[in-house]
Amino acid sequence: MSAAAQVLDACRARGWMLATAESCTGGLVAAALTEVPGSSDVLERGFVTYSNRAKTEMLGVAQATLDAHGAVSEQTAAEMAAGALAGAGVDLAVSVTGVAGPGGSAHKPEGLVCFGLALRGRPVQTRRVAFGAIGRAGVRARSVGIALDWLLQAARAG
Repeated sequence: MSAAAQVLDACRARGWMLATAESCTGGLVAAALTEVPGSSDVLERGFVTYSNRAKTEMLGVAQATLDAHGAVSEQTAAEMAAGALAGAGVDLAVSVTGVAGPGGSAHKPEGLVCFGLALRGRPVQTRRVAFGAIGRAGVRARSVGIALDWLLQAARAG
């Protein structure tokens, strides 16, 4: 059974709905979930917020956060996840923002990805992963895997 199917089953067992908030993955987490038949009873919506403007308008990410920390930061990932949770009215939300490449900077190199996880009634958690310069497709694919694994852990733990 795929990771996406396991996430959906675990959420379904708890009666949970979920949402995604994606930047560098461009909706690939939501796409993985919707490849599974019956996903509509768990996945409420996915936000693809590639630009900073989209992050502020759709998810409520503070401009001050973007100015101070940038789009690729744990702070922004946290606000994205919290915004998806609140905006979609769901129980669980995951966010992904990063530098898929090519390129990057000394402070935010190619392969740096930040994740957020928001679970209703709990503090938002974040993770920062440095994949390295493994190529755009590699960064995006691994990011989807981490997002799905984290959703599964959260749904199983309750």
